[in-house]
Amino acid sequence: MLGAFHPGRLRSAGFSLVELIITIVILSIVLAMAMPSITEWIQNGQIRTAAESAKNGLQLARMEAVKRNSPVSFTLTNLGAVGGTGWTVVRVQTGEVIQAKPDGEGSNNVVLIATPGGATTVTFTGLGRRQAANADGSAVLTMVQADNSSLTAPRRLNVTISVGGEIRTCDPIVTDAGDPRAC
Repeated sequence: MLGAFHPGRLRSAGFSLVELIITIVILSIVLAMAMPSITEWIQNGQIRTAAESAKNGLQLARMEAVKRNSPVSFTLTNLGAVGGTGWTVVRVQTGEVIQAKPDGEGSNNVVLIATPGGATTVTFTGLGRRQAANADGSAVLTMVQADNSSLTAPRRLNVTISVGGEIRTCDPIVTDAGDPRAC
């Protein structure tokens, strides 16, 4: 007899449709509550990526200048545009491009802001120091700020270039002088 109740038989294993729907609803509610935090975490990761990329490009330019014992420049490309995080490292005497990074790679929502305003290039000497003036007479880049203004509480990171050629990433929000992240 089909469909009859058999007391000795075990109930089949698995989920019922009602249990599955309840699980999906609970999971959807939890994800909806976590989504703003996840989005902010991703955006902060993009800021870190852009700042580290600029720092790595600057360190490459400095290292190449020392290695070749000749001036090497680092230039930001497409500065101020959203996703404008590209840069090039060029040997000043020959114009040879040592390395270039395209815009937006890994950080398409980030804007790089240069200090002083309008500066895009810094040149390192054969001793690894920052030159006082660029070959083209433009303002010398002393700091790059990675920013994402689409966030409600954006995290900014600065990459500073000292006169001696030291390249450092710092967090302008940190105010404790003893904290190594402070600017």
